[in-house]
Amino acid sequence: MDILRGHDVANDQDDFEYPGDAAIDRPLAVGYEERRMQVRAYNYWASLLGDRALPLIEDLSPDQMDDFGPYSVLLDFTAGIENPAIVYLGTALREECEIEGPIGHIADVPARSLLSRLTDHYLQIIANAAPIGFEAEFINQRGREILYRGILMPFSAQGDSIDFVFGVINWKEMASHALSVAIEREVDTNLLHNPPARSDAPIWADGPGADEDDDVLDLAGMEMPTEDAPLADWLALAREGAEKARTSEARSHAALYRAIGLAYDFALVTRRSAEEYAELLEDYGIKAQARSPMTAVIKLVFGATYDKTRITEYATALDHAATASLPVGSFAAYLAGYDGGLKALVRDERAARRADMPARPDKRQTARDTMKCATALDPLAVATDNDGLAVVVARREADGTLAIVGALPEGSDLGQRVILAAAD
Repeated sequence: MDILRGHDVANDQDDFEYPGDAAIDRPLAVGYEERRMQVRAYNYWASLLGDRALPLIEDLSPDQMDDFGPYSVLLDFTAGIENPAIVYLGTALREECEIEGPIGHIADVPARSLLSRLTDHYLQIIANAAPIGFEAEFINQRGREILYRGILMPFSAQGDSIDFVFGVINWKEMASHALSVAIEREVDTNLLHNPPARSDAPIWADGPGADEDDDVLDLAGMEMPTEDAPLADWLALAREGAEKARTSEARSHAALYRAIGLAYDFALVTRRSAEEYAELLEDYGIKAQARSPMTAVIKLVFGATYDKTRITEYATALDHAATASLPVGSFAAYLAGYDGGLKALVRDERAARRADMPARPDKRQTARDTMKCATALDPLAVATDNDGLAVVVARREADGTLAIVGALPEGSDLGQRVILAAAD
C-alpha cells in the first residue's frame, strides 16, 4: 500500500536565504538526511532560476553532482508526456531498482521498483509548473517495505515550456515488525537501568555565546600572511575563516562573507604560485576544472564534501570578483555592500553569462524547416507494421497534393501512441 503525503518544499530551510514561502510538515518516518537531500535539491533548482519562470536544461549536469546525482533521474518529455524518455539515471537509484542494462523510457522501468513510483507524481509537474515534493511507502520488488521521499523539478529547453523533469529520491528500508519491537524493548530496558544524565544547562537563547554580536564577529588571531608567505599559510587563513562561517552561519552573513573574501584572496595568491597550488590540489585529491577554476579553490577552503549547491554559488561569486579585478582584502566588504548580498550577486553573474551566450537553435523549428525542404519519399518504400500501418509526415505541395517527406521507424513507441490518438 502506498501512502502519499504531497507538499511544497520551498521553505524547508536548513540553509539561510533561499526563495520560497510554503512549509513542509516534518516527516514521521523518513530520516533527516533524506529530508536534507530533498531541500538541497530544491535549493539547487531555485539557484538556476535567475529571473526566468523555469531553469534551463543546459545548466543541469546530474552526472557531476556527487551529492544527490546518484539518487536522481532525468526525464525527457520532448516526445510526449505519456512515456517520457529516461536520459539520466543515477547509480544508487539504478542499483536499488535492480536495473543492469540500458533503459530508454519510463514504461521500461521494472514493476514495483522505486523508480516506478515516479509515474504517480510526474504529471503533477506538468499541471503545476513547479517543484513537487512527495513521500510515501510501498512494498518493493524484493518484498521489502520502503519509505521514500523525493522531489520532482521542471526544466525547460528554451525557458517557456516544461521539456524535462529532474527527480531526486532518497529512501530507507524498514525493519520488520518483530525486529522493531525487539529493538524498542532493548532500548527501554537500557534506559531503565542506565538513565541519561540530566543537564540543567539551557540551550539556544541562553546557551554559551548567546550574547555574542554576530556583526562584530572578527577574525581575532588571524593575521594576514605576508606577500611572500607560502601558499599554505593563505589556505590556512581561508580555512579558519570558513570554519568560523560554519559555526555562525545560522545567525549572520558577516562571517560567511569574510570567509568567501578570504577564499578569493587565496585564489588571487594562487596565480603567483601555480606549482605550489597544483601540489595542494594533488595533496587533497581535488581536480581543477578548466571551465570553473574557482570550484577547486572553494573545495580547498570549505572542503570537498561541502554542500555542492553552495560550492557552486561561492565559486560563481569568486568568478564575479575576478572579473571585477577586486584587490586582496576587498571582497568581503564588496559582498556586504552588494544590493541583495550573495544571492543577488550570484543571480546577476549567471544572468550576465547567459546574456553572453549565443542563442540556442530551436530544435523544433529546425526540424520543421527540414521537413519543409525534404525530398518526397516513395510511398512504396515506407515500412509498415504487421497491420500495414505506418506513421508518416506529409507536406502540402503547391498543387494541393500531399507528399510523404518523413516516416517513423517501424516499432516506434511514439508511432503506436500516434495511432491511438488518431483512432480517437
